[in-house]
Amino acid sequence: MATLVSVNVGLPKDVAWQGRTVHTGVWKAPVDGPVMLRRLNLDGDGQGDLAGHGGEQRAVLVYQLDSYRHWREFLGRDDLAPGHFGENFTVDGLPDDEVCVGDRFRVGGAVVEVTQPRVTCYRVGLRLGEPRIPALLVAHHRPGFYLRVITEGEVRAGDDIVRVADGPQRVTVAEIDALLYLPGHDRSAAARALKIEALSPGWKASLRALLDQPEHAGNPGLAAVAAPPAWPGFRPLVVTAVEPETADVVSLRLAAPDGTPLPVPAAGQFLTLRLAPGLVRSYSLSGSPGGPAYRISVKHEPGGAGSGYLRDNVRTGTTLDVAAPRGTFTLDRSDRPVLLVSAGIGATPLLAMLHDLADHPTGRDIWWLHGARDGAGHAFAAEVRALLPGRHVICFSHPRPQDRPDIDYDIAGRLDAGVLSGLGLPPSAVAYVCGPAGFMRDVTAALTTAGVAEVHREDFSTVAAVTPGVRPAAAGPPRSRPGPGPTITFARSGVTAGWADDDGSVLNLAETCDVPVRWSCRTGVCHTCESGLLSGEVESVPEPLDPPAEGTVLICCARPRTDLVLDL
Repeated sequence: MATLVSVNVGLPKDVAWQGRTVHTGVWKAPVDGPVMLRRLNLDGDGQGDLAGHGGEQRAVLVYQLDSYRHWREFLGRDDLAPGHFGENFTVDGLPDDEVCVGDRFRVGGAVVEVTQPRVTCYRVGLRLGEPRIPALLVAHHRPGFYLRVITEGEVRAGDDIVRVADGPQRVTVAEIDALLYLPGHDRSAAARALKIEALSPGWKASLRALLDQPEHAGNPGLAAVAAPPAWPGFRPLVVTAVEPETADVVSLRLAAPDGTPLPVPAAGQFLTLRLAPGLVRSYSLSGSPGGPAYRISVKHEPGGAGSGYLRDNVRTGTTLDVAAPRGTFTLDRSDRPVLLVSAGIGATPLLAMLHDLADHPTGRDIWWLHGARDGAGHAFAAEVRALLPGRHVICFSHPRPQDRPDIDYDIAGRLDAGVLSGLGLPPSAVAYVCGPAGFMRDVTAALTTAGVAEVHREDFSTVAAVTPGVRPAAAGPPRSRPGPGPTITFARSGVTAGWADDDGSVLNLAETCDVPVRWSCRTGVCHTCESGLLSGEVESVPEPLDPPAEGTVLICCARPRTDLVLDL
């Protein structure tokens, strides 16, 4: 029989770390006497980052004495004591390779249920002063696990832990942890785990992604995965046509110089162009994926370096350096209704999807919903109407006197929540949204409110940073920096930086240059930092537990071997 050796609690506090401040509840300490275990946590306990920890599915974190013994020996430490791994319950027994998701236990006056393994992040390494520990917990099959509270009650050190029900499917904590984070990803095991009602929604979503995605390299349970790039780095393509669409939008057609067919992209993908040293820009493909040439459509923005370069320097016959089509914002192949929702130049990837749907008719219900300022700024109007004669809604926010209602546009005003709520959109639809950041935020919320469960978005600006627990600090715009080593170009941010050995990782360098980044473990486990590697070669220190998809890199453990261009 297992025993509750220590009950540990701690409220979140601010901790200094690498020149920043982290708000974290990972510091736990044993308490004497009984403690009330409630639905969300123990009395006196709290979590600093509710996106990654805490909540009903992660009310209590459990870790084992046997794992403490293992780490004392492996790390050569004699200072590890209950609470050091951030756990609420330190237990004797209940090893990760025997406890199963869905198991229920009585502890004192409470009944609890196993919901998922611990999701390791950098903060347990911060607590232990050992940055490697997030990866080691997974690699050594000793993650620990979370409990959901079925019946609230008092608990105290010394209580017996009595199994009252076995989890269905008998999938152990260690097994399901390895299934997601380590190479292999047994699809039959994932299907079996998904039958466990007690498994937390987040883990179910990750396992469904493992099953739903094609079997490309990479980990679709942790990061979106696409087919490998059709060619490495950049290759020359020649501009075969320059086609004005509006006063400020132009389409370019690109083909192989020798006329050989180009690899067929997925509808919704983008091309990255290296226009000049340090000037790299990405543009959505806007034409038919099966066409004889690639088409991109570019809006000239005042002061825009990329669009300005194309306007001033590119003509028919110009050769450009182009990276292979990339991106995971791609049209699905189901029979569900599809909503293509855009504003302004955001129409371009959706236009490629509309071409694909027209080229391969399946009877899907297709909606084209688009917002523009007026008829002068409404690019691709005739093209869309030819591809989709029926179901489209066009909104002009400031129609001109010559813009004709019910002919040039359908609604005077913005494409917003009020418009969307009145359209009777099918809840079973899959929606694709592209446009300015505010538009995408508002439209996504409106579609969700309207009952559309699956909404995908594309954004070519810098991605929103994910730095869990780190207190916001004043940061300027991304900035370039010289350095003695290889040059790293952060394409979305428009900056370049020279590498220095003391940077440690590309992630550290990006942070130094105020490039927005996304991360959680910083040791090659979670894949949150996975980014497109447009050109160049890296080495990984440490090696990630599960390699990223081909054509991508985990920047938390990447060091450049050559100059790099990253989709960041």
